[in-house]
Amino acid sequence: MTKPIQINRPKPFLLSAKWSDGFSATISLEEFRKACPCAECTGERIGEVIYSRPKPVKFEPGAFELTDLKAVGNYAICAFWKNGHDTGLYSWDLFRKIFEENNLSQDGQEKISKKLGNDKRNISFKILNSIK
Repeated sequence: MTKPIQINRPKPFLLSAKWSDGFSATISLEEFRKACPCAECTGERIGEVIYSRPKPVKFEPGAFELTDLKAVGNYAICAFWKNGHDTGLYSWDLFRKIFEENNLSQDGQEKISKKLGNDKRNISFKILNSIK
């Protein structure tokens, strides 16, 4: 289990994280939200019985606006989205995998910035104070 040592939002539509092994990455909040592991987003199945099918993320106000991140014990992080979605628990291993698979190059970050705006706010999350 690899926990990040730093998580911040360099722009309202990007999320960055850094780990103690030197790996760091920046991803879009859209990709982070689409990777939500909750039963509503991924579907719920036990054996052959399907209780619910996956629901794609709706493009609605607040769907990709991250309002908070909170540590859940020592094993996961929970994302809180402006549209009220808050049931996804991202294990630290999944969190790292999402960053590894969706890392944006500097060019990719600039393209998104041009498309979505040039907000210069850098928002740091305080969750790491509780992570040892």
